[in-house]
Amino acid sequence: MRRYLPLLLKAAVSILLLYLSLRSVHVETVATRLSQFDPLWIGGALVLLTLQVGLLAIRWREIAAVSGINIALPPITQIAFIANFFNQVLPSSVGGDAARVWLLGRRGGGWASATYSVLIDRVAGVLMLALIVIACLPWTLTLIHDALARAVLLLIGGGAIVGALVFIGIGMLPRRWFDRFMVTRHLAETSRAAWRLCRMPSAALIVTICSIVIHIMTVTVAWCCMKAVAAPVGFAPILFLMPPVLLIATVPISIAGWGVRESSMVVAFTSAGLAPSDGLMLSILFGATSFVVGALGGLVWIASGVKIGRLPRASEAVADEP
Repeated sequence: MRRYLPLLLKAAVSILLLYLSLRSVHVETVATRLSQFDPLWIGGALVLLTLQVGLLAIRWREIAAVSGINIALPPITQIAFIANFFNQVLPSSVGGDAARVWLLGRRGGGWASATYSVLIDRVAGVLMLALIVIACLPWTLTLIHDALARAVLLLIGGGAIVGALVFIGIGMLPRRWFDRFMVTRHLAETSRAAWRLCRMPSAALIVTICSIVIHIMTVTVAWCCMKAVAAPVGFAPILFLMPPVLLIATVPISIAGWGVRESSMVVAFTSAGLAPSDGLMLSILFGATSFVVGALGGLVWIASGVKIGRLPRASEAVADEP
């Protein structure tokens, strides 16, 4: 029972937050939006999300090379699609990361190096998302006038940037400070790999461009979801509100972000003077389209014939290497 307690707690959080989100919206508005549903816009969103996985693979390949793993683009793209499937069907996106470590490590790249590449890829994505949040603040603050909401924006954006910079800065400190314990030793090695990436202009540029385009594509997908139900929400408000919600949704307290994303979007739309019902519709449609593309990754997994047993935790993966 203790083994399943974290899963049960996450499920409870998702259900509770979804319930609270549904209570705050008008069912009539949701029904009106659904009656105007246009599948062509959802088709466009699905195409963008599929292309996004390819860009994720390109970014991850550059990071893997810095971590000591050279792999061609087709196989790492296959791994990215399979991992995206596990992101959607497992209780946390960490499951997708574990799949990436497992599938990349078993190709001979080494479990530690595979883990480093996945961690750095995560940090790169979060850092760029936080920079977008901060860069958009002058416009976001014109939408949101609530003092508490403004403080939260500054906290999550600034906090993510500070955390990423601290992570990278660890690699610049003396090695002897971290060699005593396995966890700190591997953390320092991951940071050094990230620091090497920062000192390689071509690789760093590719990672930066891919990260920016990936996040812009995410915002565009959200905009397509709004157009699909004829919601009167333009691209700009979504650009300003979506990145902070995505940052909050990375906190692993629910099932695949469900509930956290919906409640955050409802609060964001309400704070910006937009209809909370539209915020809920946006979040649910975004989650649904992401799930469909994740299912495509499941088909890639079946077609590949790759067998995956119990997915290792990151600590288990690096424990086997010095």
